[in-house]
Amino acid sequence: MIYICEKLQITYPIIQGGMGNISNAQLAAAVSEAGGLGTIGCGTMSPEEVENIILETKALTNKNFAINIAISVTPFTDELIDLVIKHKVPIISLSAGNPAPYIPLLHEHGVIVIALVASVKHAQKAEAAGADILVAEGFEAAGINSNLELTTFTLIPQIVKHVKIPVLAAGGIGDGKGLAAALMLGASGVQIGTRLIATKEAPFHDVYKENLLKASDTETLIVGRSVGRLRRILKTPYAMRLYELDRAGMTLNQYSELTSEKQHLKGALEGDIENGFMNSGQIAGLIEDIPTVKELIDEMVEEAENRMIKSAKEFKRILEL
Repeated sequence: MIYICEKLQITYPIIQGGMGNISNAQLAAAVSEAGGLGTIGCGTMSPEEVENIILETKALTNKNFAINIAISVTPFTDELIDLVIKHKVPIISLSAGNPAPYIPLLHEHGVIVIALVASVKHAQKAEAAGADILVAEGFEAAGINSNLELTTFTLIPQIVKHVKIPVLAAGGIGDGKGLAAALMLGASGVQIGTRLIATKEAPFHDVYKENLLKASDTETLIVGRSVGRLRRILKTPYAMRLYELDRAGMTLNQYSELTSEKQHLKGALEGDIENGFMNSGQIAGLIEDIPTVKELIDEMVEEAENRMIKSAKEFKRILEL
């Protein structure tokens, strides 16, 4: 945990997940200013769009932030890596593809490489390729998900056991209890996404935030099983229609069109629950307020500390019986 903070030059071992095309400078800067690591997700945005967000983020904070590139999602991987180097962004996270071809160039320019993985095999390959840090994401996570369907609670200790580099836990984490649990499983910190949607700085539609506040423990669903492209989203009228179409069977082209960034933007930014969807992890059922990012991160750290101290004392008493 200390290594992660020193390596990334952050105060707390909490990083923001990439949010694709709804990424913005306001939220990324707020996370970094609060002591975590803000992240700009490139999604399918053009290099010009991403560059504008990089410059805006730099204008809002002088602290470290990261760029997330989903390799198999964007057609601009090489151009985006050039932007990271050009603007001296110190940290990059690579997901949805093989990071190996890009790591030597990034290391040559002093860029720290975080690789997103969803299995022990993927973790070992990323480590062998030279990744500095891993984010191990469980099936509870929002958005595009692994077909392996491994949960965070089972995934983290297995990956930690089989690699030597630090591992951050992602998927189903949004409070201090989750942070404490991840640390106890052997993780060096956490990556959070859905919980950051329901913060004051997050410039997403109020309908998105309200749906998260109202969400129960069963308020997300998985679509894409019929085409082998899993995505976890909030239950909305659009999501339910998509779910039924998926159950009936659809082509990959149909699914891709119905889950395009256009539909994502309609839901997340326009609040149109009839014609767009909203990504959400299973942590939605625990969201009850809309704090500032700083309030959220401070509360997570304090709660994690209190939980671990309390648990250690209780366990000690059990051993003394």
